[in-house]
Amino acid sequence: MNAVLDNAAAAPAGKSAEKIALENNKLHKRLCRLVGQAIGDFNMIEDGDKVMVCLSGGKDSYALLDILMTLRERAPINFELVAVNLDQKQPNFPDHILPAYLKQLGIPFHIENQDTYSIVKRLIPEGKTTCSLCSRLRRGILYRVADELGCNKIALGHHRDDILETFFLNMFFGGKLKGMPAKLVSDDGKHMVIRPMAYVKEEDTERYAEVKGFPIIPCDLCGSQENLQRKQIKGLMRDWEKKFPGRVENIFSSLSTVVPSHLMDRDLFGFKDIKADGQANPLGDIAFDEEPCSTPSTVPGIIPLQRN
Repeated sequence: MNAVLDNAAAAPAGKSAEKIALENNKLHKRLCRLVGQAIGDFNMIEDGDKVMVCLSGGKDSYALLDILMTLRERAPINFELVAVNLDQKQPNFPDHILPAYLKQLGIPFHIENQDTYSIVKRLIPEGKTTCSLCSRLRRGILYRVADELGCNKIALGHHRDDILETFFLNMFFGGKLKGMPAKLVSDDGKHMVIRPMAYVKEEDTERYAEVKGFPIIPCDLCGSQENLQRKQIKGLMRDWEKKFPGRVENIFSSLSTVVPSHLMDRDLFGFKDIKADGQANPLGDIAFDEEPCSTPSTVPGIIPLQRN
């Protein structure tokens, strides 16, 4: 299943074949480790699960399927994988590529044919964002297909950068602190949606797609919308990473280190009910954080507070 990761054509020029193979192998191990960690942290896959892997033809979903197939061989539990592609009848869509690829892998798969493209183009004015309607239509179809195939988990190929972009989109344009969770119950209450690549950087999936030579299929429906807000956020994050290395990683870490008492959501934390009862709480947060640039009290001109 896993081809030897020594694709010299996919690596920068000037490197030896041995070094390229070593780097490619390290990339594969890193992806397996991060996907396995996310699965473990959120208990995404359990013994006996039948997982529907949504395959769009993009680099991320190809990487997801490839890594899950690797982990299935190594896992101490038994679970099934079924690859599913929704053919939305976009013009010039090469509908032969995915079936040929999946047959070569030897994995069970299903191609669902639904003309959502025509629906979106009919209902959304030219130049407007199609993502919302397209996503709703696609989601409903995939839920139905999961039921028909007997799958109790639906795996999506969203990675760390997708999660962060969604977080900033909701904050900047939606006025809410809301991201893209690694695991959630679907809006119909019947399905479990998982994102095993939640810890994986997009740059790693890009590189992995080159190494593996995945037959990438572009999305003509949304690919022509150059002014999407998500692209603005993506550019912002890339600038941050160049100018302030580590900033993006810290922001992602903050999504799993939340202090409700230090936000302002009255439904999330009972601000109205808290009282100063005079009891010290060693587990509580301090009221005033130490200022990193505070002025020392010994500086001339500063009058120290006198206590009786």
